[in-house]
Amino acid sequence: MALYDFDHPVPGDAALEKDQGRSGTEIELINGGAAQRVRDAAYRGAGRALQTRQISPSTSGNDDWKAGIYAQPGVRTLRAFNAVGGTTVMGWFKRSMDGPAPNTVTADPADLYNAIGLAGLLTGDSDGHGVRALLELIDVNGTLRLVALGRRLDGGNSQTFAANEDWKTLLPKDQWVHLAATFDFNAGTMALYRDGKPVEGFYTRTDDPWLVAGPGPHVTTASDPRGIKIGGSFPQNTVERNPCDCRMDALAFLDRSLTAREVAAQYRYYFRRG
Repeated sequence: MALYDFDHPVPGDAALEKDQGRSGTEIELINGGAAQRVRDAAYRGAGRALQTRQISPSTSGNDDWKAGIYAQPGVRTLRAFNAVGGTTVMGWFKRSMDGPAPNTVTADPADLYNAIGLAGLLTGDSDGHGVRALLELIDVNGTLRLVALGRRLDGGNSQTFAANEDWKTLLPKDQWVHLAATFDFNAGTMALYRDGKPVEGFYTRTDDPWLVAGPGPHVTTASDPRGIKIGGSFPQNTVERNPCDCRMDALAFLDRSLTAREVAAQYRYYFRRG
């Protein structure tokens, strides 16, 4: 497990955040460094939170505030997610934007991104955007929705589980909510949770994108993820994509798919702190 509460800068480099989980994976607070740690309690007893946002909405560049880690051929400390049967991505989120940000990598000044990046685990062959497990807001058939997006095989197809409920209801502006996305690669299923409760939704594909119809067990590709992305894509800071004007806290990446009861217990654990 990798866990980040943004209260533990690496000694000697405040732009790095220590992992409070077992993996020991340090992440970088990209472009904003220590200024991205802000005082805002997501739950009782919380300290600082992570601030991510677009900096220059009309200029092409690489200055967006985001966080994460990227390495080729993979991040060794994330080996628990190599050939794994399940994954969970969860944490506390507070959005301050009304929709996707202006797209700074196209010529049209009116063009917007089609997604708002929350947090995800990269595949073993990722360019910094492709994911194995992702919690995100993305356009689904013309409607922005909260989704869990997963990919079992490097280079393979992804599956998306999209929430039915309006994304602005699920993430009220300037309010903290706890979100979780679970990925059971063996069973070929995903789920979303808000404040410990399941979120009703639908799969965007009805075929078998993860190729789990045959005999199992089914696990992810035996490759170490190339990293973690938070608040936008490309944690190596080479391209801007899907920035999130958001605050985040207690971000966790687990190497198994939590049950509904376990997700509820995690929410109650934080809600009752302090």
